[in-house]
Amino acid sequence: MAAAEVMKTASSALLHLRLTALLTVMAGLCTASAAEAPKPTLSFKNDVLPILSRHGCAGGSCHAKAEGQNGFALSVFAYNPQADYREIVHNARGRRVFPAAPEQSLLILKATNRIDHEGGEMIKPGSIAEKTLLDWIRQGMPWEIPGEPKVERIAVSPPDARYAKGQKQSVTVTAHFTDGSTRDITGLSEFTSPDTKFATVDHDGHVTMGNTPGEGTIVVRYLDHVDIARITLPPDKLQPDSAYAALKENNEIDRYAHERFKKLGILPSELCTDSEFIRRATLDAIGRLPEPERVKAFLADQAPDKRAKLIDELLSDANATAYADYWATKWGDLLRPNTQRVGVKPVYLMDDWIRRKFRENTPWDAFVRELLTAQGSTHQVGPLAIWRDKREPADMAEYVSRIFLGVRLDCAKCHHHPSEKWSQDDYYSLAAFFGSMKRKGQGISAPISGEPEYWWFQPGVTGTVKHPVTDVVLAPKPPEGPVFDKIPAETDPRTVLLDYMTNPEHPQFARAAVNRVWGELFGRGIVHPVDDFRASNPPTNEPLLEWLASDFSRQGYDFKKLLRTVMNSRLYQLSSLPNPTNLSDTTSFSRAYRRRLPAEVMLDAVSDLTKRPETFSGLPVGARAVQQWNHLMRSEFLDAFGRPDSSADCPCERDRDSSVVQGLHLMNSDQLQAKLTSAEGWAASLAKSTASDAELIEQVYLATLARQPTDEERTVALAYFKTEGIARQAAIEDLMWSVVNSAAFVFNH
Repeated sequence: MAAAEVMKTASSALLHLRLTALLTVMAGLCTASAAEAPKPTLSFKNDVLPILSRHGCAGGSCHAKAEGQNGFALSVFAYNPQADYREIVHNARGRRVFPAAPEQSLLILKATNRIDHEGGEMIKPGSIAEKTLLDWIRQGMPWEIPGEPKVERIAVSPPDARYAKGQKQSVTVTAHFTDGSTRDITGLSEFTSPDTKFATVDHDGHVTMGNTPGEGTIVVRYLDHVDIARITLPPDKLQPDSAYAALKENNEIDRYAHERFKKLGILPSELCTDSEFIRRATLDAIGRLPEPERVKAFLADQAPDKRAKLIDELLSDANATAYADYWATKWGDLLRPNTQRVGVKPVYLMDDWIRRKFRENTPWDAFVRELLTAQGSTHQVGPLAIWRDKREPADMAEYVSRIFLGVRLDCAKCHHHPSEKWSQDDYYSLAAFFGSMKRKGQGISAPISGEPEYWWFQPGVTGTVKHPVTDVVLAPKPPEGPVFDKIPAETDPRTVLLDYMTNPEHPQFARAAVNRVWGELFGRGIVHPVDDFRASNPPTNEPLLEWLASDFSRQGYDFKKLLRTVMNSRLYQLSSLPNPTNLSDTTSFSRAYRRRLPAEVMLDAVSDLTKRPETFSGLPVGARAVQQWNHLMRSEFLDAFGRPDSSADCPCERDRDSSVVQGLHLMNSDQLQAKLTSAEGWAASLAKSTASDAELIEQVYLATLARQPTDEERTVALAYFKTEGIARQAAIEDLMWSVVNSAAFVFNH
């Protein structure tokens, strides 16, 4: 039978069923006494939408695809409930619902696969879900019940518990409504396990624990609400309380860390050596290798507080320029726009402003306030490079949320966030804070910058940011914050947002900042990735994060004080060598995680070692790699070691992984070889000195690894120096090349 004939036959059959059902209903109405219609008790928003979401109808692989499915289109993650309601009840001439005979509704027949459905049976016949849909259709398909409560939050039970390996546990989900009522919504919720080595979960919330000790989560979603259940799988053998009582604590960081270790049954590694500490701390604070003479003095110092004194020295005004260049490079990745989009001069002014603020140790709240409330000419005011790049309110909202609040709102630009509570209302309500900005002059710039552009706050301008679906003008509102619908006309809404963000009573601003710094010092954030705060991605040590954020705000948002606090902790000073209890730990910081040196730091280290500075276009002779002010400056070395793509939109996250390209580059780089063999380089200078071979070997190890060579390393090197036919300078060059190509040099450990 031809496809057209099949469709015609199926349509005729459906029409016959509906006519028969309608005649039956009418006959019944004629013989029955008049009765009052049942009062609606179900609504589309509270009762039907959850069923469609739970059973996959509103998924991206089904009817929520961009083009829908077979003429039936729903919104992704039910981000547009009104459109979904119209699609089901009114569109296609109302053919999807049949109030006179609800059982014959296309919505029911297709979902239960009584009529052939490409997606198969999505709802089981006779299930509670089918009964709810039937009752809703029978009641006239109400959109909402007047005065009906809204879901305020959902709660998973048990929220946090310890389990044995392989244990099974069912979780329940409760919805809490605005009128104080609750409802069990376990059967309407969606369950996922981000890390299946800790636990797996089925469609109904039945959890099976894994066999790997550690901590995992079960993520539960109900429409646009998200909650998690934490799962802890302790090791087979826990450590005695006395083992933790014996651990030393330098500050509160250690106390919170040790509490977590006890919960997981792991012990921290031993302290790192003094050589490891001076190299680690100097690289982390100012992005440089410690000078050999400073290393020797530190190793010889017997004072018990010498590590604290070194930290104070590194963060002192004497190192202000080195500190500023290093940390401005990190924040420049996130803040500096592409010169080909914004222009050379605005980006240069922006970079200069960032470095100046770090040299002055400007408090972070003041830094962000000046950046986000900038006005004037892009050829005079550095921070305006951001506004020249993020030109629309929505773009600025997405940027501010991610960089300064650690929240990725970008998914909510088009629909509900797939794993979080953020909606289009959240996205565009934040954008409303920037809707009063005006500009004139040249727009997106040619690389040479051309004419300046002027930006300013225009008092009294409102209603510029609308919801893209409903076209409703949105009042300014920060994520999870109150609605600011009564901002005086003469007040810049940006200042209202900054007042809210930097208020210690709203700690997300501080959380995001300390988490980024923690990520730089430890190789991963307490929330990881560092800019992805959400309920379904919880902190690995929430009490520690809360204390750090609170202390940061109490200390006046002072980055140097934050660094001093973290670096003085015993946790920061742990060895990277694991013990039997923490061998598999990659998230709780019970040992130091080895981190590859950033591209600029690596290049500067090679230049310092060889005493041959790099040359950069547009920078003076002798400039360091960390002093680059844009990512277009040509350097194969920096590109190989993960400098951000110059054509990428910020925020630019660095690739921290090692690669074959990096290894091959160090082994075969003509650039490195030229530095090593230069007649004006350090190898040539050492070869001409009167120092013994053993002393030369010692100097190379102190300059690169901040330690003396081991007995084995010294023996091998001395033997090589005495190889027949090897010139002294060539031996020194080969030793330097070997050390630079070692993991001990490439990594901070």
